Amino acid sequence: MAARQRTGARASRRSTPAREMSAATPAVVAAWEDDPGDPNSLPPLVAVPLPAPNPAAPPLPFKIGGPVPPLQVYQVGTSNFRFYACATALRRTASFWGAIVPTGTRWRVGKTLPVVLDDGVDLNAFYTRGGFGDAPGLHFFHESVAGRAYFSAESPDVVCHEMGHALLDAIRPQLFNAQTIEAAAFHESFGDMSAMLSALQLASFRQVVLNETGGVLNRASRLSRLAEQLGAAIRAQHPDAVDRDCLRNASNAFFYRDPQTLPPSAPASQLSSEPHSFSRVFTGGFLDALTGVVKALSASPTADDLLKASQDLARILVAGVRVAPVVPEYYSQVAANMISAGEASPFSGKYRDALKSAFVRRGILSLSGAAGLTSAGMAGRARAVASSVAGGEAADLPMATISGDQFGLKQTTLRVHTAGAPKRFAVTSSSLALGPLEPRSPQNAAESFTEDLFQRGRVDLGPHGHPDTGLAHPLPMKTHVVVATGGELVLKRRTFDCGFD
Repeated sequence: MAARQRTGARASRRSTPAREMSAATPAVVAAWEDDPGDPNSLPPLVAVPLPAPNPAAPPLPFKIGGPVPPLQVYQVGTSNFRFYACATALRRTASFWGAIVPTGTRWRVGKTLPVVLDDGVDLNAFYTRGGFGDAPGLHFFHESVAGRAYFSAESPDVVCHEMGHALLDAIRPQLFNAQTIEAAAFHESFGDMSAMLSALQLASFRQVVLNETGGVLNRASRLSRLAEQLGAAIRAQHPDAVDRDCLRNASNAFFYRDPQTLPPSAPASQLSSEPHSFSRVFTGGFLDALTGVVKALSASPTADDLLKASQDLARILVAGVRVAPVVPEYYSQVAANMISAGEASPFSGKYRDALKSAFVRRGILSLSGAAGLTSAGMAGRARAVASSVAGGEAADLPMATISGDQFGLKQTTLRVHTAGAPKRFAVTSSSLALGPLEPRSPQNAAESFTEDLFQRGRVDLGPHGHPDTGLAHPLPMKTHVVVATGGELVLKRRTFDCGFD
């Protein structure tokens, strides 16, 4: 994985080799503080209390498959070290989100989230509900690049990202099969937001971030750089596929574009409609919002202020996501509902300017849309929808029929889930011309996203491809599957993965 940007604060901070960590206390293990980063230098390790590596009780229980190594400090590079590197990241993420999501939140895959520590050879990781040959849960992989083995389960960024997918699926299951670019991109953004927020729960990490950024969190830092190690492994084979210093950097300058006007793929320096690429717009806006929240707490923020900001914004995020309707312009609906959630107790509008500014600067909310979100109107709307959360909507979105001929299918039609819920706020994102973006119809959005999937080769046709007109892409991982249901062909999501083809 690629050498990370080493700032003075990072370079001067002494790393602690595993052998120097005492194993005298059996309830402590050694793990990475955040992503391992540069494989040619030793990044910081932290001693982490881990009373229950595979907890069988809430909040948000998970279980790593296979035997559990004895609880002690292990040498970097061993399978036992990787087990606890993964387990500590999962535990930190589950404990963080477990204190924020509604009581009784359960995984979509069952009471306990299964985790496969090493599922074979690939530069990847994914979350799945199961089926189509996959066991449900989180799956991590390994691959050798230029003589070095990379394990995705070793990276807290990757692990916390994938658990973020599972968490979002638990609180907003309608997004899983929603056939729209912004719903898929938001899933990826939520994974990256989960990684950043989980990292900020470590006191040592918060202090390093403060030293790097001076409290201006949307500067490039160890917080903003996500999955440096996996990014470096991919970059060694495909130099323009990822950012120069990580897989994705939340400190970016991307402004909202109508995703249906973007190409289905592009170099990392450009925006495309591919969900991981387009996710960077919302992730960048979220990091801007986090910066504003920190400043709202203190002009000279401390590590404690970073902790409170991360927890407050996570609560606002979850509250917004739970009531934001699944529509083609999903980004703007999440943003509006987050601002609305910030008007309610205990925040009472304290972060209004931070949220509005972040989403307007990124074009996620148009100027007129943001102006229409008045404090009185939002407070009233927040009370009105307090009981109308995600669980009150159907678990599955409505379905529509699109043409199957262009996709090389044996049947002439294909059924897909559309994002057609009624809006709670009359807002959209910014147009590059003037004013707000003209809304897309759910049918049009579904057709556009489906075409993108087929163009990128992400759909497994199975036996349903036409022998003459069907197009099989042998290399990309398949995130979607065409299945036959009741005599019709239906497009279903299989996984959310790291996105490298």
